[in-house]
Amino acid sequence: MQKLDNKTCFLYNQIGDEGTSGLGSALVNCINLSNLTLDLEQNSIGNEGVSGLGSGLANCINLSNLNLDISQNSIGDEGISGLGSGLANCINLSNLTLKISQNQIGAKGASGLGSGLVNCINLSNLTLNLSSNKIDDQGVSGLCFGLANCINLSNLILNLNRNQIGDEAPSVLGCTLANCINLSNLTLLLGYNQIGAIGSSGLGSALANCINLSKLTLHLYWNKIGDEGASGLVSGLANCINLSNLTLDLTYNSIGVMGASGLGSGLANCINLSNLKLTLSSLNQSQKFKVISKCHKSKRLVVFKKEFR
Repeated sequence: MQKLDNKTCFLYNQIGDEGTSGLGSALVNCINLSNLTLDLEQNSIGNEGVSGLGSGLANCINLSNLNLDISQNSIGDEGISGLGSGLANCINLSNLTLKISQNQIGAKGASGLGSGLVNCINLSNLTLNLSSNKIDDQGVSGLCFGLANCINLSNLILNLNRNQIGDEAPSVLGCTLANCINLSNLTLLLGYNQIGAIGSSGLGSALANCINLSKLTLHLYWNKIGDEGASGLVSGLANCINLSNLTLDLTYNSIGVMGASGLGSGLANCINLSNLKLTLSSLNQSQKFKVISKCHKSKRLVVFKKEFR
């Protein structure tokens, strides 16, 4: 039978649990569906509805591309775990985008989603937007349990802005991604958390093991990194030997003179860096000059964009 594509948009309605479960029931017979886009943002969907949707997706065993937006609903741990259980059957997925921001997902939900991703070993492109939830270090560790099996990932966007992440999770996340040996393009959005010097330094050291990483976007604004954390982060990144494109936002992290100096020195040691976009805040003119002059010592640097707030 011919494989099918479908794109459905229901955003900003009041579909609720009953309608979403009905949608899941309709998907049960769509075993030849290969491409599916569902926009269910802001629809008063709870655990029951998204679990029903997951049950339907479990029968879509030929799905290769899935784009699902269930942001701004009332989904908690039970619902997102049910969705993860459904995705566990979608073993042919190669491109997956899940937008689940502004719900009520905690550690158990993130772990449940991670368990579902364990079987998605054919994923090459993955976007997970879990911003504005209640995910802590334990939840990130559970999510990483699944990501560790996604060994064919080449592009990953992970948005964990505005959660409850501390120092433990960044190191675990970095170590997990080192298992994704084909990862070349990585975006990590970790702003508005409680990451300190230990977490940022651990993340830098762990990412050094992502041997094929060439493009990295890292947002760590509004954390508690400080001088030691900034220096430790870039010291680790200096060991990413194939890194050529780096976007780094460390605004509002209490980085002072020592941090600025360490930051510049570490970035200068990224020997293959050709494109750099750096965003910092609360530096005086002397500190700005120090960072800029040290970055310019990077021999291969062609494009250098800097923004000071």
